[in-house]
Amino acid sequence: MSILGIDIGTTSVSFAVLNEESKILERAVTVANGSFIKTEEPWEKLQDAALLEEKVIGKARELLLEIPHISSIGLTGQMHGILYVDQRGNCVSPLYTWQDGRGNQPDFGGRSLTACILEEYGEEVYTGYGWLTQLYNRRKNIVPDTAVSFCTIADYIGMKLTDRKSPLLHGSMAASLGFFDAGKKQFKRDILEALGAGTDMAPEVTDKVSPLGTFCGVPVYTAIGDNQASVLGAAGTAPGASLINMGTGGQISVVTDRNIQVSGIETRPYLDGRYILVGASLCGGRAYAILENFFRQYMEGAGLEACAQYGIMEKILEEAEISRPLKVRTTFQGTRIKPDMRGSIEGIGEDNFTPAALIDGVLKGMAGELYDMYREIAARTGLETEVIYASGNGIRKNKYLQKAFEQAFGKKVILAPYQEEAACGAAMSCRF
Repeated sequence: MSILGIDIGTTSVSFAVLNEESKILERAVTVANGSFIKTEEPWEKLQDAALLEEKVIGKARELLLEIPHISSIGLTGQMHGILYVDQRGNCVSPLYTWQDGRGNQPDFGGRSLTACILEEYGEEVYTGYGWLTQLYNRRKNIVPDTAVSFCTIADYIGMKLTDRKSPLLHGSMAASLGFFDAGKKQFKRDILEALGAGTDMAPEVTDKVSPLGTFCGVPVYTAIGDNQASVLGAAGTAPGASLINMGTGGQISVVTDRNIQVSGIETRPYLDGRYILVGASLCGGRAYAILENFFRQYMEGAGLEACAQYGIMEKILEEAEISRPLKVRTTFQGTRIKPDMRGSIEGIGEDNFTPAALIDGVLKGMAGELYDMYREIAARTGLETEVIYASGNGIRKNKYLQKAFEQAFGKKVILAPYQEEAACGAAMSCRF
């Protein structure tokens, strides 16, 4: 028998059919997400949930017809963001994604919600997190009148696959909404009620990967967070297992048995009663894309065809000898704690103000940002590993970024065994 794992990502949706016994990937399909909604506000990042529902359910039905021995369906997807549902279980809003910036807008006495909550309650909750979105929308009176609850896009797809009328969130997804006590496995209702966040709309939470119902006769299970699914699909569940993910954003994740707090690091529920300590870089793989766009704009200015520059950038590195590297800080979109921080380039001289040194510096900056977070985790937990697993196209397709991470961490970096590691992890989660 085989299991179908579905990963509803920010830019793409992946489907993986994994053999239950051998763990061999039998089939993999990826389609573009293509659901972003244009808005007047540059900080507003919304997606069309109905379009995603149509894409995911249509492709899932195709795969079940094509591969009749699929015995279960596991789900994962982009965390933090929310959409609203009515009492019949239908979506009544767009998906407010994890990239949405409303929590950082100075709309409340010149202060943002993130700043207000940190100052008044000592709670670090970041923009794009579901409860912060809910609180902003309530204060702005833009919560849909028919909304009775909210959930992530993966949880909503689980509802529509099984005709559920209300969402059921695994702890890994619930924690991604913010204001969650990982030890007690429940929302911090006292703070939420004091803030007037509308706890009557809170979704139900379970600490087990639980059956939601069936789709075409096949059991469907609660979604787990895409971070947790990636760690499961790439590195496993043993304490110390570590994963670098370099996609739109960047993350370093370390599995631990302990529910501990590390400054600037998130403690997220995992599986088997374990936790994941996660450090996140907002720019992540996009830092390299920003640099590629810089070179692309130069090509346009020179009157040449504005083609992709990644191959040329790699060729430049192959042929270059960099005797004095540049020090590049790749916080081009700030950090979770300091959203207004920006990147920098240091050590510029006549001999190293070159494309090669800049490319090299950006790659090392991307690796260094996550390494600093890894050191914080290692210092607090004592956890070390000889091998770091890596996932995401940002690192999988860039051998120079792989080398930059090996140099920064001083450890062997091994690519995850599955390219669709989150979808494969979602499939594996059905058996926990």
